[in-house]
Amino acid sequence: MRALLISLPSDFRSVPKQNLSIHSKFLCSKAPEFQFRFLSAGRTGIGSVAVRRRGVGKVWAEVKSEPYDVADSKSVKLEDALGSVVFRQDGDDGDVVDGLDGVAVPWWEEFPKRWVIVNMSIAILPMSQEFNWNPATVGLIQSSFFWGYLLTQVAGGIWADTVGGKAVLGFGVVWWSIATALTPFAARVGLPFLLVVRAFMGIGEGVAMPAMNNLLSKWVPVGERSRSLAFVYSGMYLGSVTGLAFSPLLIHKFGWASVFYTFGSLGTVWFAVWLNKAHSSPLEDPQLRSAEKKLILSSSSISKEPVKSIPWRLILSKPPVWALIVSHFCHNWGTFILLTWMPTYYNQVLKFNLTESGLFCVLPWLTMAFSANLGGWIADTLVSRGLSVTTVRKIMQSIGFLGPAFFLTQLSHVDSPAMAVLCMSCSQGTDAFSQSGLYSNHQDIAPRYSGVLLGLSNTAGVLAGVFGTAATGYILQHGSWDDVFKVSVGLYLVGTVVWNLFSTGEKILD
Repeated sequence: MRALLISLPSDFRSVPKQNLSIHSKFLCSKAPEFQFRFLSAGRTGIGSVAVRRRGVGKVWAEVKSEPYDVADSKSVKLEDALGSVVFRQDGDDGDVVDGLDGVAVPWWEEFPKRWVIVNMSIAILPMSQEFNWNPATVGLIQSSFFWGYLLTQVAGGIWADTVGGKAVLGFGVVWWSIATALTPFAARVGLPFLLVVRAFMGIGEGVAMPAMNNLLSKWVPVGERSRSLAFVYSGMYLGSVTGLAFSPLLIHKFGWASVFYTFGSLGTVWFAVWLNKAHSSPLEDPQLRSAEKKLILSSSSISKEPVKSIPWRLILSKPPVWALIVSHFCHNWGTFILLTWMPTYYNQVLKFNLTESGLFCVLPWLTMAFSANLGGWIADTLVSRGLSVTTVRKIMQSIGFLGPAFFLTQLSHVDSPAMAVLCMSCSQGTDAFSQSGLYSNHQDIAPRYSGVLLGLSNTAGVLAGVFGTAATGYILQHGSWDDVFKVSVGLYLVGTVVWNLFSTGEKILD
């Protein structure tokens, strides 16, 4: 047997017992529902609550009303017999109201809101055949995306930290969606126009990562940082999977231009949902439940004040910042080469046709989506068990460097396409552990400037994409794929040394 207790502070104004009533009803096997009503000084409170029973049997309760004092600005709580608050109404200031809209909270409302915030690589094959581009030209086109991407990294970080991540990310998606849809037209007009449109696409995507980092720094407590970042990035990986899987089918049925029209139009759908549901910080979300808001804001790493100026000299004087910048460059050199050149490698070396290239390119990205979340869970678990954040970041990023380096060295020794695909998948899978290493570290060392800091380090990462993607085309004209992979492996090793010597998981900037 359990009793429903109504707990009201002693300074409530008197509520006559005829003005306070509680009713219960039982619906088949469902838990009993209690409804209550009170009147005080012209105010009426009405609510309902379902009692969660842990045993089998009937529940009987005799409720007697007693005089209570009701203060307008105080709170009303309904608690079950074990002390669990099942209904709460805070004061008239509009702070938080839980449980007023119904008896049971839907599962999608219970899900924390902090968890609810590639085309060219495939299309370049038929495009290069149609326009007679050589490998060096293909490399130039592939790298042109990074020209624009490079321009908006730091600017996007400043904008996100000062204005808010919602507006910045929304702008970026609309911008790159328009540029994506214009790509076929630009390609037919001429190579210079295509390079400009690709750079414009990079401008839009360049603000995305700083904006996401800003949002996560405000929405996610430190104990959930690795998992949340991995969850967000796994969405990027699954987006790559979708693009790589469906692009060959679209090209086969409708031509290569359909890839850009299709994926460009999807951004408008996302933008409509984003405007309606997203908020730059917990303080701006009127529907956020009080318990979750308290959890987020109680974290010492959550930035509560907007950034008004950027302490550039202080930021650039810190060795861990430079460890991030150098490591990001070393990491992205290999990552972007695999991202942009993998279909060509499958087609030229493994002799897969276009459709097979797209399908086999899916496997490494699926591996990354899985291993990123696995790494995030491992990292947060280690932190929760007392291991220092610094140690965890160094372990995870070392896996993110040495794993890809090892598997890339094996590519020259495999003698079957299946083994080559397995090596590529394992390389990308271990690469995803970086989400719990360097990609989480921006929020560790400078939560208030996480957008700017990611903009700085990702600028170095983008430079790796520009030089690495273009250099790969040049190397392939004068060398082999083994030469391409040797450069990546060398940079992975350099990054490992720099990261373990100079990185930290402690906050170095307030």
